[in-house]
Amino acid sequence: MVGFINKYLNLIPRISLSDAVEILIIMVVIYQLLRWIQSSRAWALLKGIIVLVALTGLATLFQLNTILWLVNKTLNVGITAVLIVFQPELRKALEQLGKKNIFADIFTFEDSRDKEGSFDNKTIAELVKAAFELGKAKTGALIVIEKNVSLKEYERTGITVDGVVTSQLLINIFEHNTPLHDGAVFIRGNRIAAATCYLPLSDSMLISKELGTRHRAAIGISEVTDSLTIIASEETGSISLAQDGILLRNLDSEQLRNELVKLQNKNPEQKRFKLLKGRLKNEKKVDE
Repeated sequence: MVGFINKYLNLIPRISLSDAVEILIIMVVIYQLLRWIQSSRAWALLKGIIVLVALTGLATLFQLNTILWLVNKTLNVGITAVLIVFQPELRKALEQLGKKNIFADIFTFEDSRDKEGSFDNKTIAELVKAAFELGKAKTGALIVIEKNVSLKEYERTGITVDGVVTSQLLINIFEHNTPLHDGAVFIRGNRIAAATCYLPLSDSMLISKELGTRHRAAIGISEVTDSLTIIASEETGSISLAQDGILLRNLDSEQLRNELVKLQNKNPEQKRFKLLKGRLKNEKKVDE
């Protein structure tokens, strides 16, 4: 019996201290890479690459030689094109590599993660109230709500605010002749992250000519990120919503609220985590 056990134990590779260190370093690098991919436009690219790999696998399985020939010929060009398209993101990722505390990012506490999570019902009410108050006064406004893709690249063009979302604060920011009224406001979770931010303009030829720069900027940021933007028109006072390159115009308060609730509930796992966390806190209070 002992000989049998020793025989199979010998088949298990022995891991030295250097092997363990290498495994840990590789895990950290892969983790940071995946986090960067998920928080940038590279996430959409990764999903596209997975689809292409799957199609290439099917082509290999069914011996579709023409498709395989095309894949082989375009592979080198495709890699070069990816490096060119994502050159700004790659440069910024390398610049920030030395600035980050890697282990602090890995072992993040729950509370700090919740602060950057989804917004609550109070924030929805404040956003709806602010949008329609601004529309009623015909004050132009751009309110960009961050989702999964980070907006910090565009946030750097503005001024940091880091304040709780309230309708009064948003109305004051967009008030004419105030220092922060020009540009967009970024919302992250339940807080106003920054104001006076510049957005990329959409170059789509399908946008109506009657729409101005504000609406074109809202569509532009929705084309390059997964954010949602609320627009208050300075000319008509109407409220619009831009998401995934699509503009929904002339919304009423109930329609805007419903769209924000949909956005709030898009991450059920995070919601279940918060409910579990709340139950644990309540149980702790009962025990005390």
